[in-house]
Amino acid sequence: MKLYLKYAKSRVIFIRSIKVALLVGTILAIINHADAILSGNFNTTNTIQILLTYLVPYFVATYGSVEQARHFELEKSEDL
Repeated sequence: MKLYLKYAKSRVIFIRSIKVALLVGTILAIINHADAILSGNFNTTNTIQILLTYLVPYFVATYGSVEQARHFELEKSEDL
């Protein structure tokens, strides 16, 4: 868990995950909530759903990057 948090807090992974979340989250928010956004019929439920729409790709991108970094570190330590 410490190794996961070490990588998850790294600047490179954080920036990469933010970029992915902004791109994917925006696309998904438009697909799933365009009617509410365009009609102005926005409520608390829509807001929470859109926030989750951005959080999910952030966490998926972070998880994937951390797993890859952990894999390379563990592989490198086995080569020694």
